[in-house]
Amino acid sequence: MQTITPQQLKQRLAQGEKLDIIDVREAEEVALGMIPGAVHIPLMEIPDRLSEIPNDRETILVCRSGNRSGRAYDFLTAQGFTKLKNMSGGMLEWEQL
Repeated sequence: MQTITPQQLKQRLAQGEKLDIIDVREAEEVALGMIPGAVHIPLMEIPDRLSEIPNDRETILVCRSGNRSGRAYDFLTAQGFTKLKNMSGGMLEWEQL
């Protein structure tokens, strides 16, 4: 599994990179805050919303702690997605930066 740390992601965003970020948390969780520019696709909706997830460029998956985004990573990899990264530590770690 390819990963990216919250620190690495924050640095890349600060440098102005335009990144594809998918937040797989539930609506009540994202209501408390999301990474700027992230797209909200709850984990259980991913199978029905594959067309919204880029397969031709790096896509970073985010959740609360890294577990659900890891499950999304495994599912998407099985569907043929190859340019994925899971944000280790999730939003719990992101919020500590």
